[in-house]
Amino acid sequence: MNQLQFIDFFVIFLYFAGVLGVAWWAFLQNKNESEGYFLAGRDMGWIAVGTSLFMSNIGSEHLVGLAGTGAASGLAVGHFEWLAALILLVLGWLFVPFYLRSGVYTMPEFLGRRYNSACQGYFTAISILGYVLTKISVSLYAGGIIIQEVTGIDLWVSAGVIVIVTGLYTVMGGLRAVVYTDILQTVVLFLGSFALMFAGLEALGGWPELVAKAPEGFFSMWKSSDHTDFPWTGIVFGAPILGVWYWCTDQCIVQRTLSAKNLGHARGGTILAGYLKILPVFLFIVPGIMARVLFTDMDASTADKALPRIVMHLLSPGMKGLFFAALLAALMSSLSAVFNSCSTLITWDVFRKWKPEASEATLVSVGRWTTGLLAVLGLLWIPFMKYISSQLYIYLQSVQGYIAPPIAACFLLGLFISRINGKGAITSLLMGFAVGMLRLVLELVNGPQKTGLLAGSFWETFAEINFLHFAALLFVFCSVVLLGVSFLTEPPRPEQIQGLTWAHRGKTVQTKETETRARHRLNEGLSLALVGIIATLWWLFR
Repeated sequence: MNQLQFIDFFVIFLYFAGVLGVAWWAFLQNKNESEGYFLAGRDMGWIAVGTSLFMSNIGSEHLVGLAGTGAASGLAVGHFEWLAALILLVLGWLFVPFYLRSGVYTMPEFLGRRYNSACQGYFTAISILGYVLTKISVSLYAGGIIIQEVTGIDLWVSAGVIVIVTGLYTVMGGLRAVVYTDILQTVVLFLGSFALMFAGLEALGGWPELVAKAPEGFFSMWKSSDHTDFPWTGIVFGAPILGVWYWCTDQCIVQRTLSAKNLGHARGGTILAGYLKILPVFLFIVPGIMARVLFTDMDASTADKALPRIVMHLLSPGMKGLFFAALLAALMSSLSAVFNSCSTLITWDVFRKWKPEASEATLVSVGRWTTGLLAVLGLLWIPFMKYISSQLYIYLQSVQGYIAPPIAACFLLGLFISRINGKGAITSLLMGFAVGMLRLVLELVNGPQKTGLLAGSFWETFAEINFLHFAALLFVFCSVVLLGVSFLTEPPRPEQIQGLTWAHRGKTVQTKETETRARHRLNEGLSLALVGIIATLWWLFR
Protein backbone atom coordinates (compact mmCIF):
# COMPACT_ATOMS: atom_id res chain seq x y z
CA MET A 1 0.00 0.00 0.00
CA ASN A 2 3.05 2.26 0.26
CA GLN A 3 2.35 4.12 -3.02
CA LEU A 4 2.72 7.75 -1.96
CA GLN A 5 5.20 9.73 -4.07
CA PHE A 6 7.26 12.84 -3.46
CA ILE A 7 4.46 15.20 -4.52
CA ASP A 8 2.11 13.53 -2.04
CA PHE A 9 4.53 14.08 0.83
CA PHE A 10 5.02 17.68 -0.31
CA VAL A 11 1.25 18.28 -0.15
CA ILE A 12 1.20 16.75 3.35
CA PHE A 13 4.13 19.00 4.36
CA LEU A 14 2.20 22.06 3.12
CA TYR A 15 -0.79 20.97 5.19
CA PHE A 16 1.31 20.69 8.39
CA ALA A 17 2.93 24.05 7.67
CA GLY A 18 -0.47 25.68 7.16
CA VAL A 19 -1.88 24.24 10.40
CA LEU A 20 1.11 25.33 12.48
CA GLY A 21 1.09 28.77 10.82
CA VAL A 22 -2.56 29.34 11.69
CA ALA A 23 -1.96 28.06 15.23
CA TRP A 24 0.99 30.46 15.70
CA TRP A 25 -1.16 33.39 14.53
CA ALA A 26 -3.90 32.35 16.99
CA PHE A 27 -1.32 32.13 19.77
CA LEU A 28 -0.24 35.73 19.09
CA GLN A 29 -3.87 36.89 19.36
CA ASN A 30 -4.37 35.33 22.80
CA LYS A 31 -4.08 37.30 25.99
CA ASN A 32 -3.19 35.54 29.21
CA GLU A 33 -6.85 35.30 30.24
CA SER A 34 -8.99 32.23 30.91
CA GLU A 35 -11.81 33.45 28.65
CA GLY A 36 -9.34 33.96 25.82
CA TYR A 37 -7.70 30.56 26.24
CA PHE A 38 -10.75 28.38 26.94
CA LEU A 39 -13.45 30.24 24.96
CA ALA A 40 -11.36 32.12 22.34
CA GLY A 41 -12.32 35.43 23.94
CA ARG A 42 -15.99 34.81 23.10
CA ASP A 43 -15.54 36.69 19.81
CA MET A 44 -15.81 33.95 17.15
CA GLY A 45 -17.91 34.56 14.05
CA TRP A 46 -20.49 32.15 12.68
CA ILE A 47 -18.18 30.66 10.02
CA ALA A 48 -15.53 29.79 12.60
CA VAL A 49 -18.16 28.36 14.97
CA GLY A 50 -19.86 26.32 12.24
CA THR A 51 -16.73 24.78 10.72
CA SER A 52 -15.34 23.96 14.17
CA LEU A 53 -18.62 22.29 15.19
CA PHE A 54 -18.39 20.16 12.06
CA MET A 55 -14.71 19.26 12.32
CA SER A 56 -14.91 18.46 16.05
CA ASN A 57 -17.29 15.67 15.12
CA ILE A 58 -15.43 14.32 12.08
CA GLY A 59 -12.53 12.08 13.10
CA SER A 60 -10.47 9.68 10.99
CA GLU A 61 -12.36 6.78 12.57
CA HIS A 62 -15.55 8.58 11.47
CA LEU A 63 -14.40 8.63 7.85
CA VAL A 64 -13.25 5.02 7.86
CA GLY A 65 -16.32 3.86 9.80
CA LEU A 66 -18.79 5.60 7.49
CA ALA A 67 -17.05 4.29 4.36
CA GLY A 68 -16.85 0.80 5.86
CA THR A 69 -20.51 0.74 6.88
CA GLY A 70 -21.43 2.11 3.46
CA ALA A 71 -19.53 -0.76 1.83
CA ALA A 72 -21.19 -3.27 4.15
CA SER A 73 -24.81 -2.11 4.16
CA GLY A 74 -25.35 1.06 2.12
CA LEU A 75 -26.70 4.51 2.93
CA ALA A 76 -28.74 3.73 6.06
CA VAL A 77 -25.95 4.82 8.41
CA GLY A 78 -26.35 8.28 6.86
CA HIS A 79 -29.43 8.78 9.05
CA PHE A 80 -27.13 9.84 11.87
CA GLU A 81 -25.54 12.53 9.68
CA TRP A 82 -28.79 14.06 8.44
CA LEU A 83 -30.45 13.75 11.82
CA ALA A 84 -27.47 15.62 13.28
CA ALA A 85 -28.29 18.54 10.96
CA LEU A 86 -31.71 18.83 12.62
CA ILE A 87 -30.34 18.35 16.16
CA LEU A 88 -27.89 21.19 15.50
CA LEU A 89 -30.92 23.43 14.95
CA VAL A 90 -32.20 22.30 18.36
CA LEU A 91 -28.84 23.32 19.83
CA GLY A 92 -28.99 26.76 18.23
CA TRP A 93 -32.64 27.59 18.79
CA LEU A 94 -33.32 25.92 22.14
CA PHE A 95 -30.17 25.34 24.18
CA VAL A 96 -27.68 28.05 23.18
CA PRO A 97 -29.75 31.01 24.50
CA PHE A 98 -29.76 29.42 27.97
CA TYR A 99 -26.05 28.58 27.82
CA LEU A 100 -25.08 32.13 26.82
CA ARG A 101 -27.44 33.69 29.36
CA SER A 102 -25.89 31.66 32.17
CA GLY A 103 -22.33 32.69 31.19
CA VAL A 104 -20.96 29.20 31.88
CA TYR A 105 -17.67 27.80 30.58
CA THR A 106 -18.66 24.11 30.72
CA MET A 107 -21.72 21.90 30.45
CA PRO A 108 -21.22 20.34 33.91
CA GLU A 109 -21.15 23.90 35.28
CA PHE A 110 -24.57 24.54 33.69
CA LEU A 111 -25.93 21.30 35.16
CA GLY A 112 -24.55 22.37 38.55
CA ARG A 113 -26.36 25.70 38.39
CA ARG A 114 -29.65 24.12 37.32
CA TYR A 115 -29.51 21.27 39.85
CA ASN A 116 -26.64 20.85 42.33
CA SER A 117 -22.92 20.16 42.72
CA ALA A 118 -23.48 16.40 42.76
CA CYS A 119 -24.85 16.52 39.20
CA GLN A 120 -21.95 18.74 38.15
CA GLY A 121 -19.40 16.35 39.67
CA TYR A 122 -21.01 13.31 38.03
CA PHE A 123 -21.10 14.90 34.59
CA THR A 124 -17.53 16.20 34.91
CA ALA A 125 -16.20 12.75 35.88
CA ILE A 126 -18.16 10.96 33.15
CA SER A 127 -17.02 13.47 30.51
CA ILE A 128 -13.31 13.35 31.43
CA LEU A 129 -13.24 9.54 31.65
CA GLY A 130 -15.16 9.27 28.38
CA TYR A 131 -12.71 11.58 26.58
CA VAL A 132 -9.59 9.88 27.91
CA LEU A 133 -10.72 6.24 27.64
CA THR A 134 -12.68 6.38 24.39
CA LYS A 135 -12.24 9.49 22.24
CA ILE A 136 -8.47 9.92 22.51
CA SER A 137 -7.75 6.19 22.32
CA VAL A 138 -10.15 5.50 19.46
CA SER A 139 -8.86 8.46 17.43
CA LEU A 140 -5.25 7.37 17.89
CA TYR A 141 -5.98 3.73 17.16
CA ALA A 142 -7.96 4.41 13.99
CA GLY A 143 -5.67 7.18 12.77
CA GLY A 144 -2.49 5.21 13.43
CA ILE A 145 -3.79 2.15 11.61
CA ILE A 146 -4.85 4.22 8.58
CA ILE A 147 -1.51 5.97 8.33
CA GLN A 148 0.42 2.72 8.66
CA GLU A 149 -1.73 1.04 6.03
CA VAL A 150 -1.58 3.85 3.49
CA THR A 151 2.04 4.97 3.90
CA GLY A 152 3.84 2.09 5.53
CA ILE A 153 5.10 4.44 8.26
CA ASP A 154 5.41 2.69 11.63
CA LEU A 155 2.41 3.01 13.95
CA TRP A 156 4.57 4.44 16.74
CA VAL A 157 6.05 7.13 14.52
CA SER A 158 2.84 8.18 12.77
CA ALA A 159 0.66 8.33 15.89
CA GLY A 160 3.48 10.02 17.82
CA VAL A 161 3.91 12.80 15.26
CA ILE A 162 0.16 13.45 15.19
CA VAL A 163 -0.08 13.67 18.99
CA ILE A 164 2.94 15.98 19.24
CA VAL A 165 1.80 18.37 16.49
CA THR A 166 -1.82 18.42 17.68
CA GLY A 167 -0.81 18.81 21.32
CA LEU A 168 1.63 21.58 20.42
CA TYR A 169 -0.83 23.88 18.67
CA THR A 170 -3.60 23.15 21.18
CA VAL A 171 -1.29 24.00 24.10
CA MET A 172 -0.07 27.14 22.34
CA GLY A 173 -3.30 28.72 21.21
CA GLY A 174 -6.14 27.14 23.21
CA LEU A 175 -9.62 27.14 21.69
CA ARG A 176 -8.79 30.01 19.33
CA ALA A 177 -6.08 27.91 17.65
CA VAL A 178 -8.39 24.89 17.52
CA VAL A 179 -11.25 26.87 15.94
CA TYR A 180 -9.16 28.67 13.31
CA THR A 181 -7.20 25.57 12.30
CA ASP A 182 -10.58 23.83 11.92
CA ILE A 183 -11.47 26.31 9.14
CA LEU A 184 -8.34 25.31 7.21
CA GLN A 185 -8.91 21.63 7.95
CA THR A 186 -12.53 21.81 6.72
CA VAL A 187 -11.30 23.14 3.36
CA VAL A 188 -8.64 20.40 3.12
CA LEU A 189 -11.13 17.69 4.09
CA PHE A 190 -13.67 18.75 1.48
CA LEU A 191 -11.08 19.13 -1.30
CA GLY A 192 -9.74 15.63 -0.66
CA SER A 193 -13.18 14.06 -0.26
CA PHE A 194 -14.68 15.68 -3.38
CA ALA A 195 -11.64 14.53 -5.38
CA LEU A 196 -12.22 10.95 -4.23
CA MET A 197 -15.96 11.01 -4.92
CA PHE A 198 -15.56 12.38 -8.46
CA ALA A 199 -12.75 9.90 -9.20
CA GLY A 200 -15.06 7.08 -8.13
CA LEU A 201 -17.97 8.32 -10.24
CA GLU A 202 -15.68 8.65 -13.26
CA ALA A 203 -14.39 5.10 -12.79
CA LEU A 204 -17.94 3.75 -12.56
CA GLY A 205 -19.44 5.78 -15.39
CA GLY A 206 -21.62 8.09 -13.32
CA TRP A 207 -24.25 8.06 -10.57
CA PRO A 208 -26.85 5.93 -12.47
CA GLU A 209 -24.27 3.18 -12.99
CA LEU A 210 -23.36 3.22 -9.29
CA VAL A 211 -27.01 2.88 -8.23
CA ALA A 212 -27.61 0.12 -10.79
CA LYS A 213 -24.57 -1.94 -9.78
CA ALA A 214 -24.83 -1.54 -6.00
CA PRO A 215 -26.33 -4.44 -3.99
CA GLU A 216 -30.10 -4.34 -3.64
CA GLY A 217 -31.38 -1.98 -0.97
CA PHE A 218 -28.09 -0.07 -0.58
CA PHE A 219 -29.71 3.25 -1.56
CA SER A 220 -32.81 2.76 0.58
CA MET A 221 -32.29 4.43 3.97
CA TRP A 222 -35.52 3.50 5.73
CA LYS A 223 -35.40 -0.07 7.01
CA SER A 224 -38.02 -2.27 8.70
CA SER A 225 -38.61 -2.01 12.46
CA ASP A 226 -36.86 -5.36 13.01
CA HIS A 227 -33.71 -4.42 11.06
CA THR A 228 -30.59 -5.45 12.99
CA ASP A 229 -28.74 -2.14 12.84
CA PHE A 230 -30.99 0.68 11.59
CA PRO A 231 -34.70 0.01 12.34
CA TRP A 232 -36.85 3.00 11.43
CA THR A 233 -38.35 2.98 14.93
CA GLY A 234 -34.87 3.29 16.41
CA ILE A 235 -33.98 6.11 14.02
CA VAL A 236 -37.14 8.05 14.87
CA PHE A 237 -37.29 7.47 18.65
CA GLY A 238 -33.80 6.45 19.80
CA ALA A 239 -31.31 8.28 17.59
CA PRO A 240 -32.60 11.79 18.48
CA ILE A 241 -31.92 11.09 22.17
CA LEU A 242 -28.29 10.21 21.44
CA GLY A 243 -28.18 13.26 19.17
CA VAL A 244 -29.40 15.64 21.88
CA TRP A 245 -26.80 14.28 24.28
CA TYR A 246 -23.93 14.54 21.79
CA TRP A 247 -24.77 17.76 19.94
CA CYS A 248 -26.50 19.74 22.69
CA THR A 249 -24.77 18.75 25.98
CA ASP A 250 -21.28 17.44 25.14
CA GLN A 251 -18.52 19.88 26.14
CA CYS A 252 -16.45 19.06 23.06
CA ILE A 253 -19.25 20.30 20.80
CA VAL A 254 -21.03 23.02 22.79
CA GLN A 255 -17.81 24.82 23.73
CA ARG A 256 -17.67 26.14 20.15
CA THR A 257 -21.01 27.94 20.51
CA LEU A 258 -19.92 29.43 23.84
CA SER A 259 -17.02 31.09 21.98
CA ALA A 260 -19.35 33.01 19.62
CA LYS A 261 -19.60 36.82 19.55
CA ASN A 262 -23.27 36.69 20.42
CA LEU A 263 -26.42 34.63 20.02
CA GLY A 264 -26.78 35.47 16.32
CA HIS A 265 -23.32 34.16 15.47
CA ALA A 266 -23.69 31.11 17.74
CA ARG A 267 -27.00 30.22 16.11
CA GLY A 268 -25.62 30.94 12.63
CA GLY A 269 -22.73 28.59 13.37
CA THR A 270 -25.07 25.73 14.29
CA ILE A 271 -27.02 26.31 11.06
CA LEU A 272 -23.83 26.28 8.95
CA ALA A 273 -22.73 23.06 10.67
CA GLY A 274 -26.18 21.61 9.87
CA TYR A 275 -25.68 22.29 6.18
CA LEU A 276 -22.17 20.80 6.30
CA LYS A 277 -23.60 17.61 7.88
CA ILE A 278 -25.51 16.96 4.65
CA LEU A 279 -22.24 16.22 2.84
CA PRO A 280 -20.72 13.22 4.71
CA VAL A 281 -23.33 10.89 3.22
CA PHE A 282 -22.03 11.69 -0.26
CA LEU A 283 -18.36 12.28 0.58
CA PHE A 284 -17.70 9.37 2.96
CA ILE A 285 -20.51 6.78 2.71
CA VAL A 286 -20.94 6.79 -1.08
CA PRO A 287 -17.21 6.11 -1.69
CA GLY A 288 -17.63 3.03 0.50
CA ILE A 289 -20.44 1.84 -1.77
CA MET A 290 -18.22 2.61 -4.77
CA ALA A 291 -15.50 0.39 -3.32
CA ARG A 292 -18.02 -2.44 -2.89
CA VAL A 293 -18.99 -2.12 -6.56
CA LEU A 294 -15.48 -1.64 -7.97
CA PHE A 295 -13.76 -4.44 -6.04
CA THR A 296 -15.65 -7.67 -6.49
CA ASP A 297 -13.69 -9.44 -3.76
CA MET A 298 -14.94 -6.97 -1.14
CA ASP A 299 -17.77 -7.96 1.20
CA ALA A 300 -19.13 -6.98 4.61
CA SER A 301 -16.23 -8.70 6.40
CA THR A 302 -13.59 -6.57 4.63
CA ALA A 303 -15.62 -3.35 4.48
CA ASP A 304 -13.32 -1.38 6.81
CA LYS A 305 -10.63 -1.54 4.11
CA ALA A 306 -12.91 0.29 1.67
CA LEU A 307 -11.57 3.81 2.14
CA PRO A 308 -7.79 3.21 1.97
CA ARG A 309 -8.30 0.79 -0.90
CA ILE A 310 -10.31 3.14 -3.09
CA VAL A 311 -7.94 6.03 -2.30
CA MET A 312 -4.83 4.14 -3.35
CA HIS A 313 -6.41 2.70 -6.51
CA LEU A 314 -8.30 5.72 -7.88
CA LEU A 315 -6.43 8.89 -6.93
CA SER A 316 -3.45 10.18 -8.88
CA PRO A 317 -0.17 11.34 -7.29
CA GLY A 318 -0.72 14.63 -5.52
CA MET A 319 -4.40 13.88 -5.06
CA LYS A 320 -3.42 10.94 -2.84
CA GLY A 321 -1.44 13.37 -0.72
CA LEU A 322 -4.40 15.75 -0.61
CA PHE A 323 -6.74 13.02 0.62
CA PHE A 324 -4.18 11.83 3.12
CA ALA A 325 -3.98 15.42 4.38
CA ALA A 326 -7.79 15.31 4.63
CA LEU A 327 -7.51 12.20 6.83
CA LEU A 328 -4.95 13.98 8.99
CA ALA A 329 -7.25 17.02 9.18
CA ALA A 330 -10.10 14.86 10.44
CA LEU A 331 -7.89 13.12 12.98
CA MET A 332 -6.13 16.22 14.27
CA SER A 333 -9.27 18.36 14.49
CA SER A 334 -11.16 15.81 16.58
CA LEU A 335 -8.08 15.15 18.73
CA SER A 336 -7.44 18.86 19.35
CA ALA A 337 -11.11 19.33 20.26
CA VAL A 338 -10.86 16.57 22.86
CA PHE A 339 -7.58 17.92 24.26
CA ASN A 340 -8.97 21.43 24.64
CA SER A 341 -12.39 20.45 25.99
CA CYS A 342 -10.99 17.96 28.49
CA SER A 343 -8.45 20.57 29.62
CA THR A 344 -11.29 23.07 30.11
CA LEU A 345 -13.23 20.59 32.24
CA ILE A 346 -10.22 19.74 34.42
CA THR A 347 -9.26 23.40 34.87
CA TRP A 348 -12.72 24.91 35.30
CA ASP A 349 -14.69 22.17 37.07
CA VAL A 350 -11.92 20.53 39.11
CA PHE A 351 -8.98 22.90 39.70
CA ARG A 352 -11.05 26.11 40.06
CA LYS A 353 -13.30 24.43 42.63
CA TRP A 354 -10.20 23.37 44.55
CA LYS A 355 -8.51 26.77 44.16
CA PRO A 356 -11.32 29.35 43.70
CA GLU A 357 -8.90 32.22 44.31
CA ALA A 358 -6.63 31.21 41.39
CA SER A 359 -5.63 34.06 39.07
CA GLU A 360 -6.39 34.24 35.35
CA ALA A 361 -2.76 33.50 34.52
CA THR A 362 -2.81 30.46 36.79
CA LEU A 363 -5.96 29.09 35.14
CA VAL A 364 -4.41 29.48 31.69
CA SER A 365 -1.20 27.83 32.90
CA VAL A 366 -3.16 24.88 34.33
CA GLY A 367 -5.06 24.63 31.05
CA ARG A 368 -1.82 24.42 29.09
CA TRP A 369 -0.26 21.88 31.46
CA THR A 370 -3.34 19.63 31.41
CA THR A 371 -3.46 19.79 27.61
CA GLY A 372 0.18 18.75 27.52
CA LEU A 373 -0.52 15.97 30.01
CA LEU A 374 -3.35 14.66 27.80
CA ALA A 375 -0.98 14.64 24.83
CA VAL A 376 1.58 12.68 26.87
CA LEU A 377 -1.12 10.20 27.92
CA GLY A 378 -1.92 9.82 24.24
CA LEU A 379 1.71 9.00 23.51
CA LEU A 380 1.90 6.53 26.39
CA TRP A 381 -1.24 4.84 25.11
CA ILE A 382 0.30 3.98 21.73
CA PRO A 383 2.23 0.83 22.83
CA PHE A 384 -0.97 -0.66 24.26
CA MET A 385 -3.10 -0.11 21.15
CA LYS A 386 -2.02 -3.40 19.60
CA TYR A 387 -3.49 -5.31 22.56
CA ILE A 388 -6.94 -3.83 22.10
CA SER A 389 -9.32 -5.63 19.78
CA SER A 390 -11.61 -3.76 17.39
CA GLN A 391 -14.56 -5.44 19.10
CA LEU A 392 -13.58 -3.95 22.46
CA TYR A 393 -13.38 -0.53 20.85
CA ILE A 394 -16.97 -0.96 19.72
CA TYR A 395 -17.98 -1.78 23.28
CA LEU A 396 -16.03 1.20 24.66
CA GLN A 397 -17.83 3.47 22.24
CA SER A 398 -21.19 1.96 23.17
CA VAL A 399 -20.62 3.06 26.78
CA GLN A 400 -21.29 6.61 25.62
CA GLY A 401 -24.56 5.50 24.07
CA TYR A 402 -25.66 3.96 27.35
CA ILE A 403 -24.88 7.01 29.49
CA ALA A 404 -26.49 9.44 27.02
CA PRO A 405 -30.22 8.98 27.84
CA PRO A 406 -30.09 10.09 31.52
CA ILE A 407 -27.97 13.13 30.63
CA ALA A 408 -30.29 14.05 27.75
CA ALA A 409 -33.30 13.70 30.07
CA CYS A 410 -31.80 16.00 32.72
CA PHE A 411 -30.91 18.72 30.21
CA LEU A 412 -34.06 18.52 28.07
CA LEU A 413 -36.69 18.13 30.78
CA GLY A 414 -34.80 20.55 33.01
CA LEU A 415 -35.38 23.34 30.51
CA PHE A 416 -39.13 22.83 30.27
CA ILE A 417 -40.23 21.60 33.71
CA SER A 418 -39.26 24.03 36.46
CA ARG A 419 -40.37 21.68 39.25
CA ILE A 420 -37.56 19.21 38.53
CA ASN A 421 -34.89 19.39 41.23
CA GLY A 422 -31.35 18.22 42.00
CA LYS A 423 -32.40 15.12 43.94
CA GLY A 424 -34.44 13.89 41.00
CA ALA A 425 -31.59 14.68 38.59
CA ILE A 426 -28.82 12.87 40.47
CA THR A 427 -31.09 9.87 41.14
CA SER A 428 -31.96 9.68 37.45
CA LEU A 429 -28.31 10.01 36.41
CA LEU A 430 -27.10 7.29 38.76
CA MET A 431 -29.95 4.85 38.07
CA GLY A 432 -29.63 5.44 34.33
CA PHE A 433 -25.88 4.79 34.56
CA ALA A 434 -26.49 1.57 36.52
CA VAL A 435 -29.00 0.26 33.97
CA GLY A 436 -26.70 1.24 31.09
CA MET A 437 -23.73 -0.54 32.66
CA LEU A 438 -25.88 -3.62 33.33
CA ARG A 439 -26.74 -3.69 29.66
CA LEU A 440 -23.06 -3.36 28.72
CA VAL A 441 -22.00 -6.22 31.03
CA LEU A 442 -24.76 -8.49 29.70
CA GLU A 443 -23.77 -7.59 26.15
CA LEU A 444 -20.18 -8.56 26.89
CA VAL A 445 -21.28 -11.83 28.54
CA ASN A 446 -23.60 -12.68 25.67
CA GLY A 447 -20.91 -11.75 23.13
CA PRO A 448 -21.17 -11.53 19.35
CA GLN A 449 -21.16 -15.32 19.09
CA LYS A 450 -23.90 -15.81 21.73
CA THR A 451 -22.04 -17.96 24.26
CA GLY A 452 -25.23 -19.54 25.60
CA LEU A 453 -24.72 -18.30 29.17
CA LEU A 454 -27.86 -16.18 28.85
CA ALA A 455 -29.71 -18.46 26.42
CA GLY A 456 -33.47 -18.40 26.75
CA SER A 457 -33.51 -15.97 29.67
CA PHE A 458 -34.92 -12.46 30.07
CA TRP A 459 -31.33 -11.20 30.27
CA GLU A 460 -30.57 -12.49 26.78
CA THR A 461 -33.53 -10.53 25.42
CA PHE A 462 -32.39 -7.47 27.39
CA ALA A 463 -28.84 -7.76 26.02
CA GLU A 464 -30.02 -8.10 22.42
CA ILE A 465 -32.39 -5.13 22.24
CA ASN A 466 -31.27 -2.89 19.38
CA PHE A 467 -29.15 -0.12 20.93
CA LEU A 468 -31.37 2.61 19.45
CA HIS A 469 -34.49 0.99 20.91
CA PHE A 470 -32.62 0.61 24.21
CA ALA A 471 -31.73 4.32 24.18
CA ALA A 472 -35.40 5.25 23.79
CA LEU A 473 -36.49 2.90 26.59
CA LEU A 474 -33.74 4.11 28.92
CA PHE A 475 -34.69 7.74 28.24
CA VAL A 476 -38.30 7.01 29.25
CA PHE A 477 -37.13 5.19 32.39
CA CYS A 478 -34.80 8.05 33.40
CA SER A 479 -37.51 10.64 32.73
CA VAL A 480 -39.97 8.79 34.98
CA VAL A 481 -37.35 8.59 37.76
CA LEU A 482 -36.44 12.26 37.29
CA LEU A 483 -40.05 13.43 37.49
CA GLY A 484 -41.08 11.01 40.24
CA VAL A 485 -38.28 11.84 42.68
CA SER A 486 -38.52 15.58 41.94
CA PHE A 487 -42.25 15.79 42.65
CA LEU A 488 -41.87 13.73 45.84
CA THR A 489 -39.21 16.08 47.25
CA GLU A 490 -38.91 19.82 47.80
CA PRO A 491 -38.99 22.20 44.80
CA PRO A 492 -35.78 23.80 43.49
CA ARG A 493 -34.63 27.17 44.82
CA PRO A 494 -35.39 30.29 42.72
CA GLU A 495 -31.76 30.69 41.62
CA GLN A 496 -31.84 27.15 40.19
CA ILE A 497 -34.59 28.00 37.72
CA GLN A 498 -34.35 31.75 37.07
CA GLY A 499 -32.88 32.21 33.61
CA LEU A 500 -32.29 28.46 33.35
CA THR A 501 -35.78 27.23 32.44
CA TRP A 502 -38.20 28.14 29.67
CA ALA A 503 -40.89 29.54 32.00
CA HIS A 504 -38.35 31.71 33.83
CA ARG A 505 -36.06 32.60 30.95
CA GLY A 506 -36.52 36.37 31.39
CA LYS A 507 -35.63 39.03 28.87
CA THR A 508 -32.47 38.84 26.76
CA VAL A 509 -30.74 42.06 27.72
CA GLN A 510 -27.05 41.10 27.77
CA THR A 511 -24.89 41.68 24.70
CA LYS A 512 -23.97 38.02 24.34
CA GLU A 513 -27.62 37.05 24.15
CA THR A 514 -28.71 39.57 21.53
CA GLU A 515 -29.44 38.82 17.90
CA THR A 516 -30.27 41.56 15.39
CA ARG A 517 -33.66 41.35 13.72
CA ALA A 518 -32.12 40.96 10.26
CA ARG A 519 -29.84 38.12 11.39
CA HIS A 520 -32.73 36.49 13.25
CA ARG A 521 -34.85 36.45 10.10
CA LEU A 522 -31.94 35.15 8.04
CA ASN A 523 -31.32 32.38 10.57
CA GLU A 524 -35.02 31.49 10.55
CA GLY A 525 -35.11 31.25 6.76
CA LEU A 526 -31.93 29.18 6.56
CA SER A 527 -33.19 26.85 9.30
CA LEU A 528 -36.50 26.22 7.54
CA ALA A 529 -34.65 25.62 4.25
CA LEU A 530 -32.37 23.09 5.97
CA VAL A 531 -35.36 21.19 7.37
CA GLY A 532 -36.86 21.12 3.86
CA ILE A 533 -33.63 19.82 2.30
CA ILE A 534 -33.28 17.02 4.87
CA ALA A 535 -36.94 16.01 4.40
CA THR A 536 -36.46 15.95 0.60
CA LEU A 537 -33.30 13.83 0.86
CA TRP A 538 -35.04 11.35 3.16
CA TRP A 539 -37.90 11.10 0.66
CA LEU A 540 -35.52 10.61 -2.30
CA PHE A 541 -33.63 7.81 -0.53
CA ARG A 542 -36.68 6.26 1.15
